[in-house]
Amino acid sequence: MSNQQQKWLYLILLSLVWGSSFILMKKALLGVTPIQLGALRMIFTAIFLLSFAPKSLKKIQKKHYKYIVFTSLAATFIPGFLFVFAITNIDSSVVSILNSLTPFNTLIFGALLFGFSFKRTQLYGILIGLVGTLILILKGAVLNPNQNYWYALLIIVASFGYALNANMVKKYLSDLNALSIVTGNFLLLMIPAFIVLLFTDFFSTFDFKNEVLMQSLGYLVILSVVGTGIAKTIYNKLVQISDPVFSSSVTYLIPLVAIFWGVLDGETLSPIQIFAGVIILLGVYLVNRKK
Repeated sequence: MSNQQQKWLYLILLSLVWGSSFILMKKALLGVTPIQLGALRMIFTAIFLLSFAPKSLKKIQKKHYKYIVFTSLAATFIPGFLFVFAITNIDSSVVSILNSLTPFNTLIFGALLFGFSFKRTQLYGILIGLVGTLILILKGAVLNPNQNYWYALLIIVASFGYALNANMVKKYLSDLNALSIVTGNFLLLMIPAFIVLLFTDFFSTFDFKNEVLMQSLGYLVILSVVGTGIAKTIYNKLVQISDPVFSSSVTYLIPLVAIFWGVLDGETLSPIQIFAGVIILLGVYLVNRKK
């Protein structure tokens, strides 16, 4: 398989997996709190990776660890909690569209912090995408007064972390195996996540006979193993064989999958919100134009 074919295969696989992650989080939240979901997701992922890929840690050199610490915080620990809090207050399909801001932020941080240059069409794309995001948030707040659209800011902050992560993996961790990066990330996060979980009532209220809780944990296992452990490994590999902006482009395909699951689950989007989503995708397209 050529490098070009591999890039697109990874992009499609990630869009399917991560597009389904939003509905999995929504279902898992029926039995656990947002903080418990964030912590358990990291713990389950760490257990999976350390069980199946412990040898990958041997490839990590001392020079890599400071970047692995940063990427674990920026791309996993902080967004892991921000997303679940947002989904408790905003429809999962809307959250997935807001996540499409990641390519914009990847380009901006790449230019400001990592020495990449802007093209005029890319600047136009950023501005168009921001307009679409503003329409989406404002219209959503009007149509869903019972939803707190201030939580949209959490997704925007999370997208900053994803953007910094993509640039950092490309610039400082390209010489390290993608699986080693992810396993190192979750090795570092396992203890902090467990400490966070201790400060909740998870252990004191845990009951094997609680069907809702057990179903939630089932969704969480799928989310952790496939949607986090395997998917993040594929993503890091994609960053290494392509570039940060192309890799973050997966966030414009994710809403297509997430909206499909959201509609099946009874969520609705108004025509104006769909139009706002198209505006965001147009902006992202301009950001990624080669000419």
